[in-house]
Amino acid sequence: MPEVSAPIPAPATVAWRLLTDTHAWPRWGPSVRAVDAPQRFIEAGTRGRVQTTPGLWLPFAITGWDEGRAWAWRVGGVPATGHSVTETGPDTCRITFTIPAWAPFYVPVCRIALTKLAGLAPQAS
Repeated sequence: MPEVSAPIPAPATVAWRLLTDTHAWPRWGPSVRAVDAPQRFIEAGTRGRVQTTPGLWLPFAITGWDEGRAWAWRVGGVPATGHSVTETGPDTCRITFTIPAWAPFYVPVCRIALTKLAGLAPQAS
């Protein structure tokens, strides 16, 4: 599966918070307009729905979970991106998106998301 990653100028805990905060997803996710979920921060098994940029609402479910390190999901019943955080120093980390083999066209979208996260993370520290 293709992966894209980038260094983030913030502690891994800050990056993790941004990746799991459904209120933040529209700020860094180019394909996310809104999220409807039972709680603000996702966790193992969270289900909800996400509004895509064109306006379509799709159900999502968190299908993979490694607390503080990685999560994956299904959107519209289809495996979607994986998200992981690796600490690289006390105030730095690396975020990696794993893209399903069926969606190589999503690589540029994930690169945009990484750029947005790199800009948001220092402000969220």
